[in-house]
Parts: sequence; structure tokens; C-alpha cells
Amino acid sequence: MDTVRLTTAQALVKFLDQQYVDFGEGAERFVHGIFTVFGHGNVLGLGQALQEAPGALTVYQGRNEQGMVHAATAFAKQNRRRKIMACTASVGPGAANMLTAAATATANQIPVLLLPGDTFATRQPDPVLQQMEHTYNLSITVNDAFKAVSKYWDRIYRPEQLMSALLNAMRVLTDQADTGAVTIALPQDVQGEAWDYPIEFFRKRIHRVVSRLPRPDEIAAAADLIAGKQRPLLVCGGGVRYANAGADLRAFAEKFAIPFGETQAGKSAVASDCAYNLGGIGVTGNGSANVLATEADLVIGVGTRFTDFTTASKSLFAHSEVEFLTINASPYHAAKLDALAVVCDAAEGLKALTEALEERGYRSGYTDEIVSARKVWEVERERLTGVEYPVKEDANSASASFVPEIAGHLDDKLSEYAAMLNTSLTQTQVLGILNEHLPKDAIVIGAAGSLPGDMQRMWNCAVPDTYHMEYGFSCMGYEISGALGVKLAEPEREVYALVGDGSYQMLHSELVTSLQENKKINVILLDNAGFGCINNLQMEQGLNSMATEFRYRGPEGQLSGELMHIDYAASAAGYGVKTFRATTPEQLLNALEEARMQERSTLIDIKVLPKTMTHGYGAWWHVGVPEVSNSEAVQAAYEQKLGQLGKARSY
Repeated sequence: MDTVRLTTAQALVKFLDQQYVDFGEGAERFVHGIFTVFGHGNVLGLGQALQEAPGALTVYQGRNEQGMVHAATAFAKQNRRRKIMACTASVGPGAANMLTAAATATANQIPVLLLPGDTFATRQPDPVLQQMEHTYNLSITVNDAFKAVSKYWDRIYRPEQLMSALLNAMRVLTDQADTGAVTIALPQDVQGEAWDYPIEFFRKRIHRVVSRLPRPDEIAAAADLIAGKQRPLLVCGGGVRYANAGADLRAFAEKFAIPFGETQAGKSAVASDCAYNLGGIGVTGNGSANVLATEADLVIGVGTRFTDFTTASKSLFAHSEVEFLTINASPYHAAKLDALAVVCDAAEGLKALTEALEERGYRSGYTDEIVSARKVWEVERERLTGVEYPVKEDANSASASFVPEIAGHLDDKLSEYAAMLNTSLTQTQVLGILNEHLPKDAIVIGAAGSLPGDMQRMWNCAVPDTYHMEYGFSCMGYEISGALGVKLAEPEREVYALVGDGSYQMLHSELVTSLQENKKINVILLDNAGFGCINNLQMEQGLNSMATEFRYRGPEGQLSGELMHIDYAASAAGYGVKTFRATTPEQLLNALEEARMQERSTLIDIKVLPKTMTHGYGAWWHVGVPEVSNSEAVQAAYEQKLGQLGKARSY
């Protein structure tokens, strides 16, 4: 067998450069580049290999290890998992910084390849700089922590182990049913060790990803189940987008008159103008989708994991005779809610089920309920976009645009907020302006706080695949890093990261990388002076506001002083970002127009009034309310929780 002598790191790079995927449309390069933050644990091994022979791999310089993995995750997600990036970091803190992002990728089932440096395999210089020593087990390093957040994990102690490790890594990275973060730990001495690798190992490899077809008996059983139901409801999950099945789901809904609600991952698989699209469903869903969900006698989940937000902690689907049917490539997810499972690709399942239902002459029993529900929500959405300061509670609306439990004190609170932040803008008003004036083919991205709820409810997607929300892990800090990844995936489109002030403070370093790469992203920063979403949760459950608003420490020693006023535009301008400020609708409109004409990354610092986000719409979320408390409000919240829990499914 012909061989070539290479270091472990050189062999790794050479192998990655030859990986292709074929989804039935021809072979495409799979690994497009590698994000790096170099340190002593990887700069001389992988660094040398990437410098001398990177092949077609583009090397990106990350600023924060977590941020660069978020960018890689967003790149793969926007590419519907057909293209990926690798990420490398140094030993110890560099590697540990990637843990949160690895968990984010795995929770969302997005493929990303992580290559953390590791301590010496020989142990000769132990303890090396940044090594974690465990007296009971010297084989444990920081990288063992990745086992809990990876779909595949390996450590290379000898150069020849790389071959089996990489083949298994590719198996998992291309697995449409069970992918996520893949971690290959690389001891820094092994990276530089050489071995005679078979040349055959570096041939061009095409990983043919075949869509899983449904079993005929499963389709027949599913069609029989649907045929006996009058009010079925589809739930459109992320699997619809990854299977490129949006057109199939729309055709299915229209042919059989079945409405559908969207999860955060499934939103924009089908444009919002579809007559059967009810919009967001669940805890962060809207009134029309949630009302029809409670009345559905069959719930058909397509490519969804049925998280607690989608099911309202298993309380949303309340019909006495409701049953569940799932179409999912993962047997694990397909079995949830004790459903009749059709284990297959979303597109293939919908096509097969369409044929079976046509043979049965099926059409749902809905009359005007779908049209009526959409109209009711259109009216409520129009009200939300028109909410201005001073905010007044509308007793006739389906839900106030602020937390009802503090509505009695809202006038005084808003006066304080308006004075401190010098703004008249409400959050729902801002989203209405953005949705109307951003380019229709622009991609909006979000992740955490109150914005995902507002966006799932209020955002209308005119063009498919323009809504990119990380809500499997709801990871603060994903937004700006993810926007960079989306821009790398679709450089011709405008990308807008909608981010709260809390998330911005947590992680925004890849703004600098966007400037370095000349990849323009637009940051829409909504500053409500705190962790507003969690502040709401505190107060809804009977607690007082504590350490969730950004306040100075008061004279009594608590964080109860005046609100902090932070100039986020000034911070971003220091990086070289083109920045704008807005506290009125007119300023916001002008800023959007100016930002659109820029060639480099932009940030609009928008001051919004706290407590002016959406809330409610009939879905309950099970959270850990204390059973014992001296507060009557907390005791009442606990009793309310027990009442809701009694209405929910137990599994």
C-alpha cells in the first residue's frame, strides 16, 4: 500500500479537504473552512498544517472560542446541514470556552466539528500550562467535559487512531437523524507526531446522504388515522427546513385543508402568506395557532422535537380525543407524545402521505375556522405594532403587550423608564417597523430573551428560509456570532441580528471578525435596560425584581438604584462598526435606510421601554415555582402551577 508521511495535524487537514456530500443533486464540498483561536495547544500542530497546506479550506480568525463555534453552527444551519465548518481552540480555557456552543449545536442537531487542543499524551511535561489535574485519574482533561455535549467524541493518542476517528466523525456529521457537535481532542504532542498514512485514506470521499423513505405500513396506518379525524393540525418543525420540504408541507396543507403552526426552527419553511399558516405555536405562539391547537383532534408533528415551548409543557393540545402522529427522521423524536410514528425524511413522508390520503378522498372538516383565526390574529398583530408610549392596557385585546401582573403599576414604571432611557419606543412597535421596512429577502436571526417570543408571534416571512432562530438551547450570545455564520453561508443577502442588551453584553466579539472578513452584518440592538424576559418571569411568579434589571446599587445596598444608561453605539463604533441611535420611529426609519446603504457592518442602538413585549396567548409554561414561601404572591403562583399541571399530559 502506498503511503505518505504526515503529522497527525497535516493528515487531519488533508482529509477534511477531501470530504464531499451528495444529497441527490451532485457532490458538494462538505467542510468549507476552519475557525481558529490559536494558543500553545494548537498553533504549532494544526496551525502549521493549515499554514503550509490548507487546500481549499478557508482559515477564519475567531475572537472568542464560543463565538466562533456559534458562527460555524449558524453557517451549517443556514445551509440546511449540507455544509459545515470546523473549529479549533487551545488547551484548557480555550477548549472550555467552546463547551456552551457545542451544547447549542447538539441541542439543535446542527453539525459542527470541534478540534480542541489537549494535554500531552506522553505526560512527560505534566502539568503543562492550563492542564486540569485530577489526582484520582490522570487521563481526564478539560476535553472530557465535551462528552456530555457531543454526538461523537474521541481523543487521538496515536497518529494512526486519526483514521477511524475521522471516518466516524463524518458518519455522525452527515447523519440527518442524529447529528450535532463532534469533538476530536488532539493532544498537542500527537498533533506534531508523524506516521505513514495510506494514500487511499486521502482520496476524494463522497458521503451520499439518502433520504429515509417511509414504510408503506406506517403510511397506511397514518392515513387511516387522519381519515378518521375532522380537525387535524400540523406542527411545522425544523426538520421541514432541513429536508427542504416547505413546498411539500404547503401543498399538503392546501390539498387537505389542514392548518399548521410553526415552531421556532420551522418558521419560514413556508411563507406567512399561505392561507393555512397560523404562525408561531406554543408558549411563544400567537392567539390563532394556540386556539386551534386546543381544539385539534389530531396533531401531526413534521420534523419537530415537541419541546416544552411547542407543547406548552404538554398542556396545549387539550381536546379530549386528541391523538398524535409524527413524521421524523429520528426514531427517538418520532416516538414522543406516544405518537403513531412515521420514521422518515419529512419531504418523503409528506409525499407518500399525500398519495395515501388522495386514495381515501380525504379533506378536513374545517369550515371558516382557519380564515377566522388568521383574521383575529391580524387584528391583534396590528394592535401590537401600533402600541406607543404612553402605553394603555386594552381590556378588549387577547393579551396585553406587557406583563398583566404589573399592569397596575405600569404608568409609574414606564414614566421612569421613558425618562431614564429618553425613549418613546415600545418593543412591539419596533418589530412592526422592522418587519415592514427590512428587505423582504433579508435574513433575521435571534436566540434569547423576549425577542424570540415577539418574533415567533409577530414576524411575517414573505420569503422562505429568512427566519433563523436558535431556540433549542436559547443561548444568549448566539445572535451576532450566528449572523456572521449566516452571512458566510449567504453573502449576497442582508443579515440582521436582533439582539437584546443582555445578550449583546454577553458576547459580541465576532463583530470584529465580520469587519476583518468584510462580511457586512446588521445588528439591531433593543436596549430595555435589563434581562427583561427573566424579569417578567420573576414578577409573574410572585417575586420582586432582583438582579434582572440593569440598575446601580442603591443606598440600601441592593441593586435598586437608577437604571444604567449604556451607549452601545459608542462601544461598537470603537471597533469600526457604522453605528446609529434611535429613540423615536423617525430616527429608526432613518437609521434603517442609512444602514442599508453601508458596505461594512452596522449597529442600531434602539432604546425601548421595558415591559412592552408580547405575552401570553393561552399557553402555559411549567417552571420551578417554590412550594414553600412567605410571600402570598409566590404561594398563589404555586397553586396556579398545580392547577395547570393537572390539565397537562404527564408524558
